[in-house]
Amino acid sequence: MAEGVNPSRRRFLEIGSVALAAGALTAAGGQTQQEVKSGEHSASSSLPLGKENAALYDENPDSVLPPATDHGNVPTFKYPFTLAHKRVQPGGWTRQVTVADLHVSKEIAGVEMRLIAGGIRELHWHNASEWALMLNGNARITCIDPDGRSFVDDVKEGDIWNFPSGYPHSIQGLRPDGCEFLLVFDDGSFDEYETVLLTDWMAHTPPEILAKNFGVPVSAFPPLPEEGRYIFPGTLPGPLAADQRAAQGSLGPSRLPFDFRLMEMPATKKAQGGEVRIVDGSNFKASPQIAAAHVILHPGGLREMHWHPNADEWQYYVKGKGRMTVFAAGARARTMDFEQGDVGYVQRNFPHYIENTGDTDLVFLEVFKASHYQDVSLSNWLTHLPPQLVFDHLGITQETLDKFPREERVVMP
Repeated sequence: MAEGVNPSRRRFLEIGSVALAAGALTAAGGQTQQEVKSGEHSASSSLPLGKENAALYDENPDSVLPPATDHGNVPTFKYPFTLAHKRVQPGGWTRQVTVADLHVSKEIAGVEMRLIAGGIRELHWHNASEWALMLNGNARITCIDPDGRSFVDDVKEGDIWNFPSGYPHSIQGLRPDGCEFLLVFDDGSFDEYETVLLTDWMAHTPPEILAKNFGVPVSAFPPLPEEGRYIFPGTLPGPLAADQRAAQGSLGPSRLPFDFRLMEMPATKKAQGGEVRIVDGSNFKASPQIAAAHVILHPGGLREMHWHPNADEWQYYVKGKGRMTVFAAGARARTMDFEQGDVGYVQRNFPHYIENTGDTDLVFLEVFKASHYQDVSLSNWLTHLPPQLVFDHLGITQETLDKFPREERVVMP
């Protein structure tokens, strides 16, 4: 192989050369169009190679040259956060992927956010509920419930939280290097620019009303920015226990914890190929509207062929490389490649699988707008039918069927 040539790109060039040669023979001999196949891919002999964006090709080989099993038109189900507009503020940054970017993503929208140490996502609330996964670093979160009871806690990598619709809250980055986290909202058309900000509201309330509301002089309030602070550098907080005591007052803390130590719970399913942790309203009481699965696939591992009957699936790829094929009715199937920072989306009841195609662990999140997690395993279904019915459909033998897993594995070796 020539030095410096990516193996997958070289394969594409080789296929293209064969296609061009076949095209020349067709022109000379008047033969009809034919297909040239190589391994799992195919290319029409009448098509030129095209002008590919090299960087995008290397990241998306299964879109440039799809598996031969792909067929028909399935709407795109991938959008990289890298392409999302980044809103940079003095205390950090944020970017979002909504239905405006990924058109099939009607039920869920996602936001990535980074806060410096001391950086504050200012006190605010949303019409949508906010479910979050800490990606790295440490943060202090606050919330208050409708009973007036406070919640203050520190979260780290692998922890999650959920703030229901209308519950005011804040997030602040801690030492040594702040934090980065993923926010998930149960509305595909959610817009991070349309949250209700404390300083925005105060700046657009007459000073005499503020004075009357809080029982202080008008002079007590300095001028505030007209468009809110949003993300800004603040004073690093002191010990957690001191902040918790100060926030509680006479009512005490909220009866419901709004965070959950996801990666400290035992794996729900574990196999040679990886492991999965499932969290929903049954074990995270503060999150009755969102269910999620945190999946780790080892190299070569497979998130088994399955579908979800109760909700669309919104995905976030934390690290590693993989590919997913989504099957739709009418003999339609499409394969797309994913890596760190990509968003994926699978519509309800659409069968799919996810394969680790890299040499390190593939880690991703499956999120559902549902109170509980549900999926249907293809292998589990086929092994719980009258055997002859399966033989007549697939033409396999009893010996083959006996090797199928008889229970849901979630991940396969």
